[in-house]
Amino acid sequence: MQATDRAFTDDVSRFQQNIYATAKGKIRQAVLSADLGFLLQPHVAKGSVLDIGGGIGQVNSLFAQAGYQVVHTDIAAEMVASAEENHRQQGLAENYQYHTAALQDLSQVIGDEQYEVVLCHAVLEWLADPLAAIPEICARVKPGGWLSLMFYNLHAKRMANMVYGNFAYVQAGLQVKKKVRFSPNSPLLPEQVLNQFAQQPFTLYRHSGVRCFHDYLREPTHQMVYQQRRGLGDAGSATVATQVIQQAAQALQNSPELIELELEYRGQEPYRQLGRYQHLLLRRTD
Repeated sequence: MQATDRAFTDDVSRFQQNIYATAKGKIRQAVLSADLGFLLQPHVAKGSVLDIGGGIGQVNSLFAQAGYQVVHTDIAAEMVASAEENHRQQGLAENYQYHTAALQDLSQVIGDEQYEVVLCHAVLEWLADPLAAIPEICARVKPGGWLSLMFYNLHAKRMANMVYGNFAYVQAGLQVKKKVRFSPNSPLLPEQVLNQFAQQPFTLYRHSGVRCFHDYLREPTHQMVYQQRRGLGDAGSATVATQVIQQAAQALQNSPELIELELEYRGQEPYRQLGRYQHLLLRRTD
């Protein structure tokens, strides 16, 4: 682990509340489940899975339920402990091994082991040198095996901030002096990542955007603020009205129709490039 790599120590509850339990988390889980679903089918031979940066283990539990043996790793001991407890409650403990280790230190706990499936979701963007980690991740995949790689999309970050009206932030190259706690260190350009795989013995099987629409929904509370500034809103009823609008916005973000549309358009351009995350499913073909 390099000094500027990000580890989420003491952040388990925040992840559960702010990511996994929200519409963002539901869309992410839905897209990954759809993209990876064929590997979970009964007729597919079940082997071993390595999850690098597995967090609380929501995605890899799908593989354990299907009969795979899973090696769950994360840099944060609290995440690993939470995942182990979650899997125990699901009756999946016998399908797991757990290790607390950074991606760069995996050889210390699993040697040179390779796996039929390697998962690495939302890890690269927290590294000081994310592209340098790709060959190491690829080396963990057995010939004929699968790599599921998800990373934070720089194009989408720029687009979202333009939609939000953060023009100065965009002009500053999306850099600020004071880092936001859950803002990734190193968002990536999809074309840069894909170019890296041109140098590896992998074939792209599926490419999906994650949250292609969710992050660009108009925020109704912003419209109310504008109305009040122009003297069109009733200040006396602002609090109640804001609560109603916030509830409506939350219902919109959690609507089944949104998830259906996210799934329908996740692989189609130009929507795919707008996904806040990009998911690549690749097969090792050497």
